[in-house]
Amino acid sequence: MERKWISLVSVLVLALIISIPSLAWAWSGKVVGVADGDTITVLHDRKQEKIRLWGIDCPKKGQDFGTRAKQFTSNLVFSKLVDVSPVTTDRYGRTVAFVRVRDTLVNEELIRQGLAWVFIRYCDRAIYERWNSKL
Repeated sequence: MERKWISLVSVLVLALIISIPSLAWAWSGKVVGVADGDTITVLHDRKQEKIRLWGIDCPKKGQDFGTRAKQFTSNLVFSKLVDVSPVTTDRYGRTVAFVRVRDTLVNEELIRQGLAWVFIRYCDRAIYERWNSKL
């Protein structure tokens, strides 16, 4: 009876992990580079991994506020330990993810500060509604 219980619990935990990819693949690493407001480089398993912030778009270098967005992101995350919750991989091989530093969701904070907008084309999660209505 006890073995059946343990097996059942194990199957349920595995099913939960598989059904919620961000729980299955979340990891932490130190930010070692900031390319622009929505792209950073994080050390992961002793390798540098480019991370594109999911669901947002920041102005790029040469565009109005591009330097400001990059500086804000850099001040928020550079040389800090961040939590990365991957969503997908983009066509350039970058991990597209939610990134947290302490209690701050970087993706959302850039919108709140007016340095990014919701990237409607790719923002297909419920948080999009919150970002669009409350920020």
